[in-house]
Amino acid sequence: MSASTYRTTRVIPGLTHPQHPSAPAGAAPLFQPLTSTVPKELVHRASVAEVMLTDWARRGEHHFVLAAQWPRGHSFFTAIDGCHDPLIAAETIRQTGLFLAHAEYGVPLGHCFLVSDLHVTVAPAQMRVGAAPASLELDVRVGDVKERRGEVTGFRIDVAIHRDGHLAATGGGTQTCISPRVYQRLRAARGPGSTQVLPLTAPEPPQRVGRMSPMDVVLSPLRAPDRWQLRVDTRHPVLFDHPLDHVPGMLLIEAARQATTATLGHASLPLTVASEFLRYVELDTPCTIQATPTTGTGTGTGTGTGPGGNRTVHITARQNQTDVFRCTLTTAPPQK
Repeated sequence: MSASTYRTTRVIPGLTHPQHPSAPAGAAPLFQPLTSTVPKELVHRASVAEVMLTDWARRGEHHFVLAAQWPRGHSFFTAIDGCHDPLIAAETIRQTGLFLAHAEYGVPLGHCFLVSDLHVTVAPAQMRVGAAPASLELDVRVGDVKERRGEVTGFRIDVAIHRDGHLAATGGGTQTCISPRVYQRLRAARGPGSTQVLPLTAPEPPQRVGRMSPMDVVLSPLRAPDRWQLRVDTRHPVLFDHPLDHVPGMLLIEAARQATTATLGHASLPLTVASEFLRYVELDTPCTIQATPTTGTGTGTGTGTGPGGNRTVHITARQNQTDVFRCTLTTAPPQK
């Protein structure tokens, strides 16, 4: 296994306490460690403002602890019922996999990543927006590490996100690391800046999909119940933080969340989001989003009311008559 490609003298607050060698045991630290984000390049972000991770340390061969921070307010991951958006937890998990691949498993910068699945489950009581940004500690286990000719080509992560000592979220995902040469061969002539993009379609009314601004709406109406065309705005500063030759996974998860909101008729807090990315979703071909509420024994609506009034909706994205993405969301009832 390759040695770490990135190191820093920073420490995770609360885990270690730098002291002068002559300082007595138990003495207070001589300085307060300063906080900054990890390099944005290691989480494939162009904007520093979109980097959630701040520090990390190795605990074992495939065991790591990372620090992260969620802002009280975000331009896209907006609060829901007074809670941090669970999709910011999904984005944090996504960044964790990328970061560890580069910083601890020797995957070179410039490699591309294919995420095949991503899931997150949150504890609403620990997701409340407080009087300060949420400081987080991520306990990360890496498994199913694949290598070829001594180089890591992929792995799975399982993540537990703690806030003030309490479990706020769990999740994980699987990713494959692809060299630029293999990626170019895989994607043929496609590439950032050369791919044609469909004309931007009209958005659903923002309030119908739980949004305030049409700019953040990723669904366009179709003349069919619980069915939409994926709306792709490559100018979006968060979903398209940098040029891409395909639809990013977080846009698809957001489409699933918006489709769930429109199907249930109200915005609500996602408790569990489980996604499968089956194929690249292309920018130059229409993609259809279909929502299917679960049928169950819930009273009245047929949308499968679960314990505490939770609802579950299955979302499928199809392009060129082929399933390209699947997602299941379970949501909490809206706060009264």
